[in-house]
Amino acid sequence: MNASQWQLFRKQLTQLSQRQRVISSDLLRDGASQDANITVIEQAAQAHLHCPACHSTHFHRHGHANQLQRYRCVPCGKTFNALSGTPLAHLRHKERWLAYAGCMLNSFSVRKAAEQVQVHRNTSFRWRHRFLSLARTDRPHCLHGIAEADEMYVLESQKGSRHLTRPARRRGGKARQRGISNDHVCVLVARDRTGQTVDFVSGPGQLTKAKLHSCLPPVIDRDILLVSDGHPAYPVFAREAGILHEAVNLRAGIRARGAIHVQNVNAYHSRLRQWLRPFHGVATRYLPNYLGWRWILDARRILSPESLLRATLGMFPHLSVT
Repeated sequence: MNASQWQLFRKQLTQLSQRQRVISSDLLRDGASQDANITVIEQAAQAHLHCPACHSTHFHRHGHANQLQRYRCVPCGKTFNALSGTPLAHLRHKERWLAYAGCMLNSFSVRKAAEQVQVHRNTSFRWRHRFLSLARTDRPHCLHGIAEADEMYVLESQKGSRHLTRPARRRGGKARQRGISNDHVCVLVARDRTGQTVDFVSGPGQLTKAKLHSCLPPVIDRDILLVSDGHPAYPVFAREAGILHEAVNLRAGIRARGAIHVQNVNAYHSRLRQWLRPFHGVATRYLPNYLGWRWILDARRILSPESLLRATLGMFPHLSVT
């Protein structure tokens, strides 16, 4: 738009009706949001930009499409952009992604987030799990020093499934029998004294040494001190894994023996249960995503919508968790 066109446009603005001014304001706001999203997307892609088809880094610019720079791979000839091969590929409404990331950092429900950014609830649900698919993987690689481990159980849920493997039950229902059974899913959480936390959906039913062997060895040091409650699976696992183990007898009212306690991991369980409660039951197949979401909030490594959008594209904060 040249100078004369701009002057004419300014004069015409005063002739707009109230409704037209609201629509114009929305268009300008969406345009600014679109620009902000495109900037974050392009910046995040530059660090690891490559052809998703052949993984070559030999490419050249090839025009624009949908406000994004396109590239053409020299070896294979395929075209791609900054979103190709990422969880956000083929999604629309880029101008609303930052606003939606803000809803996730505020732990909004699917419907509340949909209302906030003005999308359908199904779109809101799809975006939730696309945003979490990579962001939830930003976890500690190894726990050090003293690590506390404890398990919690949540009711198995097939919410949203078209083909149930058991009779349907009402939301907030109960297990078919008392105590811990295969109607429950075991969530194992291990946390060291620096706050680094790993968690696993270890499967239905009670915790066993086999579940501990399948989860813990890759994420704990050989010289670690594992502290747990009195569950019999932990000492057997520790002996077979060749690591030190101490237990506290919570049933006898012994909550701590000096530095030997599980209060940190129990506090994390409490925060996790309280945070999950407003979702009114989480489908078991999506439970790892919710555990990752809770870790994002608890670790406070991702504090802004821009950081969450970058993490969704695989660009995590520079200070890595070790």
